[in-house]
Formats: sequence, C-alpha cells, structure tokens
Amino acid sequence: MPSMNFTLECEQEDDERWLAEVPELPGVLAYGASRSQAMAKAEVLALRVLADRIEHGEARAHDIRISLAAAA
Repeated sequence: MPSMNFTLECEQEDDERWLAEVPELPGVLAYGASRSQAMAKAEVLALRVLADRIEHGEARAHDIRISLAAAA
C-alpha cells in the first residue's frame, strides 16, 4: 500500500499571528497566536480532511505513520 507524505509549513504574518498550512491539501490552513498553536490546528484539520475523504470514498486508505514531539 503506498504511503503519503505531507509538509506542515508555518510563518508569522505581519499582524503577529502565525499561519500554518499543509500545501498538499488545499484549504488546510490555520491561524494561531503562537507557532505551536497554529501548527497543532493545521495538523488536526489535515487529519480530519483525510479521514473525511477516506470515509466518503474520495481517497484510498494509505499506510499511516504519525510521529509527534513529546510534550514539554
């Protein structure tokens, strides 16, 4: 079964908010007050989008490998 890799990108906007997005999934972007908050929101949204696509037959299931940084 093929695997998919996604990139989580994050940058600070001029208004000091952080914007995180997954470029491989159009529309998956989220703002946060901090870099980690924006990235967490975008990651959650990406997982929801993928689950919805699989559930509705819009995408095939793929091997999933998830690694998360340990909480400080």
